[in-house]
Amino acid sequence: MAKKVAKVGIKREKGYLYFIDKSGDVSCALMARGNKKGGKPKKVAKVGVTKEKGYLYFVDKQGDVSCAKMVRGGKKKKKKVAKKVAKKKVAKKKVAKKKVAKKKVVKKKAAKKKVVKKTAKKKVAKKAKKK
Repeated sequence: MAKKVAKVGIKREKGYLYFIDKSGDVSCALMARGNKKGGKPKKVAKVGVTKEKGYLYFVDKQGDVSCAKMVRGGKKKKKKVAKKVAKKKVAKKKVAKKKVAKKKVVKKKAAKKKVVKKTAKKKVAKKAKKK
């Protein structure tokens, strides 16, 4: 829930962003639209609100300064609880060995030798005997 910090009663114009600046005053700036950059901020009302850490300050619908506690996300703190962790016995899985297919050995055929005809040898032998 938001609570009112100061009653100011600002009337808003369209296209402007209203916020509480560092000094605690209400300022407004032209909103950035599309490729157009926003304008420089100008002070609308001097309020002088002192900001507390952990609170968000804004201008509400009535034009007054309000604040609300900031809700932060992130990891939630876990409570420290001593838990006994039972060790589980891990059963080893048997790994089936895969059978490796043996490669067939293919014998290469030997190159054929040239066969000299026996008749040619006989003729050569006969001629040698005659001489």
